[in-house]
Amino acid sequence: MKNEMPDYSYLMQGIEKVPTESSVLVSSSKYLNDARVRDWVATHLLRRNGPDVPTPSDSIQLVQILREVQDIDHINGLIAAEREENPELDAWFKEGFISTFGLEDLKKYNPETVGGIFYTQLSNNALDVNIVPPFTPKNDFEYFNLRAGQTHDLEHILGGGGFDFIGELVPYYMRLTNLFVHMSPELAGELSAFSIFGSTRIITRAVLHYPQTWLITQNAMERGAKVGRESAPLYMMRFEDVFAMTLDDARETLGIKGVKMVDTAAASAQWN
Repeated sequence: MKNEMPDYSYLMQGIEKVPTESSVLVSSSKYLNDARVRDWVATHLLRRNGPDVPTPSDSIQLVQILREVQDIDHINGLIAAEREENPELDAWFKEGFISTFGLEDLKKYNPETVGGIFYTQLSNNALDVNIVPPFTPKNDFEYFNLRAGQTHDLEHILGGGGFDFIGELVPYYMRLTNLFVHMSPELAGELSAFSIFGSTRIITRAVLHYPQTWLITQNAMERGAKVGRESAPLYMMRFEDVFAMTLDDARETLGIKGVKMVDTAAASAQWN
């Protein structure tokens, strides 16, 4: 007896073929239109982890691609409009604070303080304090990204995200939620392009290749979103001012709320 396919025509209603004279793929999405974005998404959302392509390289490639795909002038225009509506944000950009401390500057802090924890993480893993290479920002968008890079590890520490692959979801989702709480949706969306691509690669790989870690992965997303929803604007926080404080005191001073610490190292080790 011949098996007949179910009739799904009712779900396919309304689809229209759009005529075009273009000789290449074209859509209304600048992300879909870019072959580099399509390749990055297909590769890094579907692949397994492997030593031939270390996971930090995923994000560096993504940053370089988005610099050319996103409309930087448009984003700076959105920031300018946001600054007019938000005096606190305007003052933050005007001040333009940039970290200048080095690894040796962190050595003086007690091990239980934010600075001490940061020092231990960096020194134990032979890492440089400069997560992003130092540069002089030419516009507001560049400054925003510079500060995001300088504070990323500190968001791990104060937000409860482990320094491992699954733990990355905590600061990702802190930002993905916090920006939309404190900014206009359009600006938050533009500033979140990197985070949504970068975080989704972890989510899809967990389900497709490491399903035994999925509930821990999902929990990391939920914990990050809770911190982002309940906390003051993370992107304006001066983490450098709380280096001498304990985690609890630093969180209270900065306005970071809803943190729950979970060790994700053992689960992340299963991805290697």
